[in-house]
Amino acid sequence: MTNRLGNPAYRRYGRRMVPLSLLYVGAIMLATRFIPDNAPADARTIGLALLPGLAILGWIWAMGRLLVELEDEYLRMLEVRKFLVATGLTLAVCSVWGLLQVFAPAVPKLPLFFVFPLWALGLFAGVLFNRLTLGGNGGA
Repeated sequence: MTNRLGNPAYRRYGRRMVPLSLLYVGAIMLATRFIPDNAPADARTIGLALLPGLAILGWIWAMGRLLVELEDEYLRMLEVRKFLVATGLTLAVCSVWGLLQVFAPAVPKLPLFFVFPLWALGLFAGVLFNRLTLGGNGGA
């Protein structure tokens, strides 16, 4: 049985994700506070709007580092399966919704902002997929 709790790679992952998450929340708060609706696309607006994206890039980097640092091949495989499920679901939803937008323009637009949160929700679906296909220990 493989144990995630004592795994140093997961501890490092947590130490990376917490500050990045705080950066993300803080950057969203800053952008919301200082960018008015219909603001011009000037350097200040673009700079503030890009700050949350830096945290997202950090999250992606941290997830990649987790895969590199995981020495346990089973845990690495579970993480890769989660990423694949999340990616497949995201591609499916975005592609189908994009086709709806092309052929049924009355459907609401899906802002690109939602692609990464959709992928993150797909990680949860990946956990469920692992548990359903691999049993109770497949929930990494």
